[in-house]
Amino acid sequence: MDSSQKPYKLLEHTADISIRVKAGDLKGIFKNAAWAIFDIMAAKQKKGRLPKKTIKIKQRAANKEELLISWLNELLSLSAVKGLVFRKFSINNIGAGYLEAVAEGEDINSYKVNTEIKAATFNGLLLEKSGSGWLAEVTFDV
Repeated sequence: MDSSQKPYKLLEHTADISIRVKAGDLKGIFKNAAWAIFDIMAAKQKKGRLPKKTIKIKQRAANKEELLISWLNELLSLSAVKGLVFRKFSINNIGAGYLEAVAEGEDINSYKVNTEIKAATFNGLLLEKSGSGWLAEVTFDV
């Protein structure tokens, strides 16, 4: 995704970072919110093609709001444990309480870390269908 056309907007927040994400469908919301995390966290330092690592992710939750937070926190956890910055996301299957996806990441040593995001939170969480698609607002603990 071209960083000049970011699929999210930073929102004012006192101590944490909040974003607003729009997309035409629920898959797009999950992809754009995930992309926003790593775009905020790190900037690529090394040019050219880097080795990529692909990770399959399956999540279950009571509802789509909980699923979104669970998805984002799983990505943050995998990023920390595996030393990856995720840049590409494919949502293969999604419903009100389940998600099957693939995340593609690159070695974190190829990036400059700008902001450490600890977790996605339920604080101020919004996930709703709007007139032309979907809208989400998510706050991150930094």
